[in-house]
Amino acid sequence: MSTRLDRSARSVVDTRAFRDVLGHFCSGVTVVTAVVGDEPVGFTCQSFSALSLNPPQVLLCPSKRSTSWPTIRTADTFCINVLAAGQRDLSDRFAQSGGPKFDGVPWRPAKHGAPILDGVAAWFEVALGAEHDGGDHLIAVADMLDFEADSATQPLVFHRSRYGEIVSTGS
Repeated sequence: MSTRLDRSARSVVDTRAFRDVLGHFCSGVTVVTAVVGDEPVGFTCQSFSALSLNPPQVLLCPSKRSTSWPTIRTADTFCINVLAAGQRDLSDRFAQSGGPKFDGVPWRPAKHGAPILDGVAAWFEVALGAEHDGGDHLIAVADMLDFEADSATQPLVFHRSRYGEIVSTGS
């Protein structure tokens, strides 16, 4: 018989060690973008995942300290851009707080207006469906509106605090 461990009885973990172990999970790198007013806004987000096929939904987990997410969440739609190998500069640029992130960055509007960054491996235009508390992050559930991928483009990956690329070894 299994019982749930009471929250107060759970052990406290070393957050640095926890982060280091989480780093062993390889993730893709995304930039979340929207247009609010007449200005494009965006931020780098590693916490992105498929959630549901029916209805089609994804989730992302922006930090509660994000200065961009509170603005983006007010937009009707936003775009999750899956960065391609070789787009580390975009990841670094959009990871910075404030500043002119879109200066010199080519993009085009998706069907509902959210910015699609040029050269990305894939993109998803979504609308915010729900938002939940997730500790020091928020859990944003997004409803799918449109999407596309470039099957010839490899994604940028992040593993153990380093960027990397997928190396294909054949079929």
